[in-house]
Amino acid sequence: MPQDGEGSVLWEPSKEVAAAARATAFARWLEGRGVRTESYDDLWRWSVTEIDAFWDAIWEYFGVVGDRGTGPVREGGPMPVDGLRWFPGATLNYAANVLRWAETEPERTAVVFRSEAGGHRIINYRELAMHVAEVRAGLADLGVGRGDRVAAYIPNIPEALICFLATASLGAIWSSCSPDFGSSSVIDRFTQIEPKVLIAVDGYAYNGKRFDRMESVREIEAALPGLNATVLIPYLDPAASPEGLRAGRRYADLPRSGCDTPEFEDVPFDHPLWVVYSSGTTGLPKPIVHGHGGIVLEHLKALSFHQDLGPGDVFLWYTTTGWMMWNYLVGALLAGTTIVMYDGAPIDLWKLAADTGVTYLGVGAPYLTASAKQGLRPGEEHDLSGLRGIGSTGSPLPPEGFTWVYDAVGRDLLLGSFSGGTDLCTGFVGPSPLLPLRAGVIQCRGLGAKVEAFGDDGTPVIGEVGELVITEPMPSMPVGFWNDEDGARYRESYFGMYPGVWRHGDWIKILPDGGSVIYGRSDSTLNRGGVRMGTSDFYRVVEAFDEIADSLVVDTGRLGEEGRLLLYVQLAEGASLTDDLAGRLRARIRADLSPRHVPDEIREVPGIPRTLSGKKLEVPVRKILQGTPVDRAANRDAMANPEVLPHFTV
Repeated sequence: MPQDGEGSVLWEPSKEVAAAARATAFARWLEGRGVRTESYDDLWRWSVTEIDAFWDAIWEYFGVVGDRGTGPVREGGPMPVDGLRWFPGATLNYAANVLRWAETEPERTAVVFRSEAGGHRIINYRELAMHVAEVRAGLADLGVGRGDRVAAYIPNIPEALICFLATASLGAIWSSCSPDFGSSSVIDRFTQIEPKVLIAVDGYAYNGKRFDRMESVREIEAALPGLNATVLIPYLDPAASPEGLRAGRRYADLPRSGCDTPEFEDVPFDHPLWVVYSSGTTGLPKPIVHGHGGIVLEHLKALSFHQDLGPGDVFLWYTTTGWMMWNYLVGALLAGTTIVMYDGAPIDLWKLAADTGVTYLGVGAPYLTASAKQGLRPGEEHDLSGLRGIGSTGSPLPPEGFTWVYDAVGRDLLLGSFSGGTDLCTGFVGPSPLLPLRAGVIQCRGLGAKVEAFGDDGTPVIGEVGELVITEPMPSMPVGFWNDEDGARYRESYFGMYPGVWRHGDWIKILPDGGSVIYGRSDSTLNRGGVRMGTSDFYRVVEAFDEIADSLVVDTGRLGEEGRLLLYVQLAEGASLTDDLAGRLRARIRADLSPRHVPDEIREVPGIPRTLSGKKLEVPVRKILQGTPVDRAANRDAMANPEVLPHFTV
């Protein structure tokens, strides 16, 4: 199979699948308004050329709840950092767009909850609206209003969703961290936004262990002098008390409104909805602000036309509240989809999907590769007959991962590998039910997302690896960073290399048919003797060995200075790093990649450092190897396994 990932076709939409796709219905609707497209490529090109018409059509097609106003789609710009405003005359509220289903189909299931500790709840849209109304009244009683921040230290449980929607309904601003974050990592995030109320659990369970978090809650609270109150959710211990917390209250004791449905504060299109954070592996995490309107339009578009989700679907994405995929999961409620919220270790997500009737399962790419390594055959072991889509993100999925899905899970489903990020809270290259799927290839660029690859001269290239850029604005680009009044940090983060063009920091190849291959972070490129290669190529070769459970490769070179190429391997159980294994690794790398990319040294480590959302810490490890002290190069509290860092020192 070619090393660039351009593999064989694994799936093609039947005429029936293509005809029933929600993107097809949208194209038919456009045709009735004079916009004729013959293919997905036609539709994409229209969406990134007639930008105002496209996003106006998204608002109208989905019947967004709010006042569109009579103003233009855009004014100012060309990018948000240059003063661009979307729908400057419009007002709406995110929560109103979720809870409209409580009026039209109140008995439809909104949430299925499961936890590894045995928790089990089902909430319909009517009940969800009632709970939101109650918590909204409680937050208002604590002084929360438009523009105030509500911070939550909470797992992926229904209370997280309810509190978020209640916050949004008030025009207040939400921000959340998972309780597996250490207190200093949470403090780094929440002190930047100065919340008025903190919502926290007393602890959580994971992989059969119980973790008390009351001491962390106290530390976080002490670092937030502007808090009016802390609301405690007794989750680990039903008898947990808020005694000693600042104006501490139990969640169940918040004042209730007595109303079955909440009121909604109408806010401008770009009014802050939430603050999410960059991974924060070094320095203070970037507090990224997204607006109500941009997220409503983007999530309706992406989830409906690319994941092909709508009423009748059951959507599970394995995530925590500290990863933007939680926000994306919740976004499926905008489309009337049932979401599955799961709190616990990913012990057997395939069984969970079967038990809850999931039609679309989303996971990190490492979960799929780990399932393949373990020899699992979920399609034979569980009843996954209702599953019609699998999502994969977080890191590039190698072609072998694609092939395993169709061999071991099912042939009549669409594997939706997609890439994007916290920055836009979406995937901007991803799946389409209208296109064939090839091993290792992401099917398309998202509608409304003008993604291109820039060559060394800063111009678009096709069929070559280049910098992933977005050359036209999208509504879910951040409205700004918190406390970045002049936009300097925002501009430096995305627009410093190419003025007026968003540089994302990944290597990508755009194929002639619009498909794409992601090659990893451009700031962790392996540049050996002038031959540049993304790390994903390396991992594909190395992790194909049965003896290798995980790996990380680092080039220690600096600008104008050749460095060493170091390969770290976490061995599979029972394996050892023998001279024979090292020799076979080097031979395979030489044959499949290039002689220049044979590592100077192969080192065994007990684990590969990853962020809490599962990304490998390539850049921090590179900094450590170049002499940066460990605690300056990586934020241990933002890591899933900080105990492995000492194994990566010089």
